[in-house]
Amino acid sequence: MKTKFILLLLLINGLVQAQSSIGGRVSDADTKEAVPFANVVVSNTTTGTTTDEAGQFKLQLPAGKTSIIISSIGYKSDTLVLSKGKAVFDVALRPSGGKLSEVVVSGTMRAMSKMESPIPVEVYTAALFKKNPTPSLFESMNMITGVQPQLNCNVCNTGDIHINGLEGPYTMILIDGMPIVSALSSVYGLHGIPGSMVKRVEVVKGPASTLYGSEAVAGLVNVITRDAISSPLFKADISGTTVGEFNADVSAKWKAGRANSLLGVNYFNYWIPKDINKDNFTDVTQQNRFSIFNKWDIRQKNDKAASLAWRYVYENRWGGEMQWNTSWRGTDSVYGESIYTHRVEAFGSVGLPTGKENIRLDYSYNYHFQDSYYGKVKYLAQQHTAFAQLVWDKEWKVVTLLSGLPFRFMYYDDNSVATMQGDSANRKNKPSFSYLPGVFAQAEFRIHPKFTMLTGARYDYNSAHGHIFTPRLSFKFSPHKNHTLRLTGGSGYRVVNIFTEDHAALTGAREVVISSALKPERSWNGNLNYNGYINHAYGFVDLDVSLFYTYFTNQIMADFLSDPQKIIYDNLNGYATSRGASTTLNFSFTNGLHISTGFTWMDVFRKQRDTKGVMQHLPQLFAPQFSANYTVSYNIRKIGLTIDWTGRINGPMHLPVVPNDYRPEKSPTYCLMSIQLTKILPRNFEIYAGIKNALNFLPKDPILRAFDPFDKHITENNPNNYTFDPSYNYAPIQGIKGFIGLRWTLFSATAKQVAGE
Repeated sequence: MKTKFILLLLLINGLVQAQSSIGGRVSDADTKEAVPFANVVVSNTTTGTTTDEAGQFKLQLPAGKTSIIISSIGYKSDTLVLSKGKAVFDVALRPSGGKLSEVVVSGTMRAMSKMESPIPVEVYTAALFKKNPTPSLFESMNMITGVQPQLNCNVCNTGDIHINGLEGPYTMILIDGMPIVSALSSVYGLHGIPGSMVKRVEVVKGPASTLYGSEAVAGLVNVITRDAISSPLFKADISGTTVGEFNADVSAKWKAGRANSLLGVNYFNYWIPKDINKDNFTDVTQQNRFSIFNKWDIRQKNDKAASLAWRYVYENRWGGEMQWNTSWRGTDSVYGESIYTHRVEAFGSVGLPTGKENIRLDYSYNYHFQDSYYGKVKYLAQQHTAFAQLVWDKEWKVVTLLSGLPFRFMYYDDNSVATMQGDSANRKNKPSFSYLPGVFAQAEFRIHPKFTMLTGARYDYNSAHGHIFTPRLSFKFSPHKNHTLRLTGGSGYRVVNIFTEDHAALTGAREVVISSALKPERSWNGNLNYNGYINHAYGFVDLDVSLFYTYFTNQIMADFLSDPQKIIYDNLNGYATSRGASTTLNFSFTNGLHISTGFTWMDVFRKQRDTKGVMQHLPQLFAPQFSANYTVSYNIRKIGLTIDWTGRINGPMHLPVVPNDYRPEKSPTYCLMSIQLTKILPRNFEIYAGIKNALNFLPKDPILRAFDPFDKHITENNPNNYTFDPSYNYAPIQGIKGFIGLRWTLFSATAKQVAGE
């Protein structure tokens, strides 16, 4: 009996010893971020587990088993052959390349897969932007079809985002769904968003005012920030260029009780004036920018999620004559445009303790302070914007209802005529206060497994403009799971703040004239979209095609042409139209080759009655009739080398010429091309290098009368009455440049602890 007992103990001990404990971390091969809830299964068994929120797993391996299979939606499955003596594994899953399982939130304010969304939403991950790295999100927008980052001034390089040819003020910029970048910050806000905080970017083309209110007329860009749970423990990206630019992105995460926190720091510096085109003006604005970002993801006791994030941005930028320094700030001796910016943001969301009901509170606040001189014209401004909305989300068998109570408050003050009251002799400063309460409701009807209808409406009350109503209607038809057709129509509106949005009004080069009390703009839009996905033996093909049409009334127009010394603002006496088509085609092959191409054709114009009642056809400035972008990547996995070839082609666009201008009224067709090599090194290091603007394209004569920026000699040898004007701008003036950078990622150290080491 004793002998049998001993044999039984030895057998049990042998079985226990035969089962080894393994653990590790599963991450995205491109972004290096954790893949939560991935399946980890022992080959040819039902034994397995899933990764946690940080992408980590622990698994008991049965005797005799030497391989496991790791899989997750949106990724290619990977079979890992285990080696003796190794118990900790870092597994990098490669995205399948398909768009079907991508989760989007911007179209309906609800998380759902892209193919299920009744509203067409384009998704761009941080991996795309790494193919042509830039120090700010603004420049990265060049890689998106139909989206154009437009520089508005050749001196201080203010810029905004155009969607389908419509100017920047019609594009709403969101961070995690919150209206953070708007009004005063619209021309500088995107420059302060570092790539280190971006998880993905969602783009909705067409009015989204039904859910997001004012400004979402042309569409919206929603920057989804990285979450603290799935981010690496530490990440650094440091780069420089041959012209003297330096950029550093560093982030780290940690855990504190129920909360996970992510801290990101960005620093950008370019302080070497250059004058390639020999006009005695800096080619690119000089910048010294610092940004710090902190986000907390919290799991509450009621098991509902909450998040809180804040960001601070400081920037000192200037552009102007090469001999300018701070001693000339605000004088009329040496011309310079100098802008100091301080910006504070806070935003987040909290799930309310309401039992099974899905109710959350979203909130945001931002403060923007700007101390600037445009030549001798001082512009001192500050803005406070507070936003909150209560959202209720309820799902039944065939109907999903989303409703909300938003409220937005804005305080704005500056030293311009925009906040002045009284006549020219007795003007007094009067800061602007505006509030915008509203209510919206959206219902999604799943009428048939292949057919969905979405309808929504929003009512806002603006303290300055009164009642505003914006409806939306959308239909989605999916005859096959890989093919979807969407038809969307809706209305948008925009409340205008001229001085906070139009840098041309601040340069001091022209007198600003406001003809009458300005009314809010209204628009109606229609969009027909097809999205198809085809698998084949060597990869996949993804096709997206859209037809769009937007009709404006009460559009605010800036007239640069009637008088070369004035900018005249008024509501359009007529109508404006944006129409066109765009297509995006993605190819992905199993051999490591990826090709993405996009093309947009558009016709943007306005019909305006002149003083004699004759309807005139006027084209939109800075709206190229066609544009294209491409990305070609080839990954040589055996040697860990990736080659990226990216580019943007812009067709001719109308430019702000003056009477008898010697410069062409249209820009030439040009291409901005970049090439990059990325090499994977041991211990999670990457080195990358390449060239930008490989064709060395430079625009000609961007500044009119650069030799007389204060118009002191306007009467001397000037038969055409030209005045200083830096607004003739359609491409950066920097020429070809090289760049090099180094990345390092440190994954969570708890993987070994999970494996029991």
